[in-house]
Order: sequence, then structure tokens, then C-alpha cells
Amino acid sequence: MKQVHKKISLAVDVAGIRMKNPVIAASGIFGYGEEYRKHFSLNHLGAIITKGISLKPHLGNPPPRLVETTGGMLNAIGLQNIGVKALIEEKIPNLKKQGTPIIVNIFGTTLKEYGEVAKTLDGVSGIAALEINISCPNIKKGGISFGTDPKEVFKVVRTVRKAFSLPIMVKLSPNVTDIRSIARSAEEAGADVLSLINTLIGMAVSLETRTPRLANITGGLSGPAIKPIALRMVWEVYNTVSIPVVGIGGICNARDALEFIIAGASAIQIGTGQFVNPQVTSEVIADLENYLKINHLTTPADLVGTLDTATGKGP
Repeated sequence: MKQVHKKISLAVDVAGIRMKNPVIAASGIFGYGEEYRKHFSLNHLGAIITKGISLKPHLGNPPPRLVETTGGMLNAIGLQNIGVKALIEEKIPNLKKQGTPIIVNIFGTTLKEYGEVAKTLDGVSGIAALEINISCPNIKKGGISFGTDPKEVFKVVRTVRKAFSLPIMVKLSPNVTDIRSIARSAEEAGADVLSLINTLIGMAVSLETRTPRLANITGGLSGPAIKPIALRMVWEVYNTVSIPVVGIGGICNARDALEFIIAGASAIQIGTGQFVNPQVTSEVIADLENYLKINHLTTPADLVGTLDTATGKGP
């Protein structure tokens, strides 16, 4: 009898955000997508998340703003960006041509600013969703000050929810005592998706000058060093909320991505890994499809949240 092979599809639908695969270019490192076009077609990505966008242009922090660390990187860019008006006029039209869902990462220093940015973006052609940044650890106002208090999280998400009609993803901070309480507040306020984790607060010191290596003193730690923490938090949040979770943190290959999916992530974001290997997203997508084929699975959704904590103790 002829064997019938099931057709494999990497396509996922994350709270109405329809993507051809679960691999998303994370906010910040990917900029506005322009720098990576020479390395690959942006059309192959599941989605693109822009740099954090504010109401007005923002210069960010003074240099030095980047420091390489063991297993990762510290950044204190400070959310430098061109402002929402320039994004709509200068960047969105070109990004639309790539045929990939555009998710705009937004932030504000006040509740009013969050609402105004969201309202400005509502109805703009080509935008599939917003990602609310309530968790950046290297700006003086806003950012993490909103993301560490469940009540403030509720206020920010509710404000954006009232101003924006399409799906809202909320990016959570790991710099909290209990990320589950933060996740519940975001869900209750109207979040459609939760993405986690943002960077951990860290610092580096120069032995030669006995001064901080970042002008901001502290910065956000990203890269493989934070993966175990991110993986644990994704698993905790997946088992706490009923909305989809997107995993971020040290993903550098398909094995990393699959761990997050098994722990509960419906999709994943790749950030710092692109500094090391600009082709990493293409490689992860190809290897994910191969994994499904080898394991006789038809979709990444078959793996989401399949972590067995009752019987398995690992190899």
C-alpha cells in the first residue's frame, strides 16, 4: 500500500496575526528591516517588529551604548528612533512591499503618550499589530517603570487597547519578582498576545579605568546567556494565561526555537543572534520544517506546550 505523507505547513495564526512561519525578527536589532535586505528576502519571515517607536523622535543614550559580554551583549541604546510620523511616512511603505506582517513596537513616557502613538498607528495600511514595550531597562522615563507593577501594566494595556483596533502584543520584563502576575494583568486589560522576555538589567566594568563600560552605567543583557531564564518564564506564563505567548531570549538556532515552542510559545523572536549570524532566521525556518518532517508532524502548533514535566527527567 502506498504511504501517504501529510503536507507540512509552518504557517501559524497568533491571535489573528497570520504568519507564514513562527519566526519573527525582534524589535531593536532588526531596525526597520533595511540593513538586513542585503542578506535575505524579508518575505521569508513570519513577521517583522520595528524598532521601538515613540510619539516624537528620540535620540537615545550617549555612547558607548554596546558591550559584548560572555554569552551575550549589553545594550543601552535608549530606544533611539525617528518618531511615529516618520515611521508611517518613510518606513512603512517600503516594509509593506516585503509581503510580511508588520508589527510596530511602541513605547511612551506617560500613559497619554502610549495612547497617542497607538491612536496614530490605528488604521495605517500594512500594520498587522502593535507590540507594547513596557519593559525596556535603559531609558530614564517610562519603559520598565510601567512593566514591573501589575496595576501600571493594566493601565498601559487598557489605554492602548482603547486606541488600537488590531491585535496587541505586550512585551514583558524579566526584572520582576513574579512575571505571572504581570502577565495576568496584561491579559485582563485586553492584551491579545504576550511576548517575553525583554532584556535583564546588567552592567560591565573597565578594569583599566575603573568606570562603567556603558555611559548609561547599566544596560539590557541579551543573547544565549539569558535563554534558560527566558525559557522558564515562557513556561510559567504559558501555564498562567489563556492567550498566546511569543518566546524571546537567546534563540540562535532551531533547537533553541523548538525548546521555546515546546515550553509554550506559539511563535518566537530572534534578536541578538542576528548580530552573530545575519542568516540565522533563514536557517531556523529551514531546520524547523526539517524537524517536523523527521518527527511526522504537520505544523508547529502540534508542539506548542507539549513539555512533559510529570514523567521526564531529561536524557
